[in-house]
Amino acid sequence: MDTLVKRAKNGDADAFISLIEECKMTLRRVALGYLGNDEDAADAIQDAILSAYEHIGKLQKEEHFKTWLVRILINHCTKIWRANKNKTSMDDGFCETLGADDREKADVEFRELLFSLPKESRTIFQLYFGEQFTVREIAKILGMKENTVKSRIHRGKEKLRVELGQE
Repeated sequence: MDTLVKRAKNGDADAFISLIEECKMTLRRVALGYLGNDEDAADAIQDAILSAYEHIGKLQKEEHFKTWLVRILINHCTKIWRANKNKTSMDDGFCETLGADDREKADVEFRELLFSLPKESRTIFQLYFGEQFTVREIAKILGMKENTVKSRIHRGKEKLRVELGQE
């Protein structure tokens, strides 16, 4: 991936496209986990990709490309969420079944669990459990302390334990 990042930083559009292809499922899952619907997620992803393409020259370390890209995506998700906050409920259209495929059902169930958490924990859970980022990487992406990330993971797990125990 580092070689592709170097090529993309030097203006190779094909290398950038290859990088985005490698990250597209992560981008989709993070955006859906944050926003809860396909349309807003697609908008956020599109905006994030454009921003990343325009600013890839500013990326300092090639090995941090994916973390950098997810941070850009989260910034765009936040803008969209704030714009929509007063217009509609975040749960509108959320529970639509994407198909009979087990992976898609698991994604829907995971998103349902995410939306039962407080907003500030959702992104952390998506990055930690959904995308397997480390606590350190999440702290860097979200601009918070590692202990804050750890405590939100702990509190979120406790909340889910209580909720799942009641079903």
